Amino acid sequence: MDGAILAIAQQKGGAGKTTLTIQLGVALATLGRRVALVDIDPQQSLTAWHALRARRDDVAAIEMRQVSGWRTGSEVGRLRRDFDVVLIDSPPHGETDTKSAVRAADRVLMPIQPSPMDYWAAKNTVDLAEREKRDFLLVLNRVPARSRLSDRIRAMIAADGLAVAETTLGNRQPFASTILEGRGVAEAQPNSQAAREIVSLAREVAHV
Repeated sequence: MDGAILAIAQQKGGAGKTTLTIQLGVALATLGRRVALVDIDPQQSLTAWHALRARRDDVAAIEMRQVSGWRTGSEVGRLRRDFDVVLIDSPPHGETDTKSAVRAADRVLMPIQPSPMDYWAAKNTVDLAEREKRDFLLVLNRVPARSRLSDRIRAMIAADGLAVAETTLGNRQPFASTILEGRGVAEAQPNSQAAREIVSLAREVAHV
């Protein structure tokens, strides 16, 4: 059976797309899945992280491709034959490349921080996924501890009839610090709350 394709897309900058791509990819690898990452963001932050990872000999193998947006569909088509899950990290402010990622995906994950502005800004990506007839899921990301605002944002999402992940990702320092090591939190700090959250999200979005 061909693998699942998940695009991480959000046309608002600073939503945490690359961090989510990395942490989700590592979590899936720790669950025994064969994972490939595709970086179509010109900033190439995902590629830089993978270069750090390639220097280690104590981590699970994760395949990496850095491609131009227009090549996304063909590259993903090849990867899905050999991997269980392919994650596409798309750029902000790039509608053409984001459209390529969305079109190539089975499902689109849209990280949003718990604020009205971030939610409203996500509407462009929601509209794009709906036009392309792609399944999509909003993911509340960088949620502060004891935040009532996240409940209000969930209510707004529900009122609009949109799907949101049950798993919420907190505003937790290990999500960023483990990236500096070329690792993910699920392998570097497997007993942490951050690891429990990202593994829970991995199981939810990839059905593992």
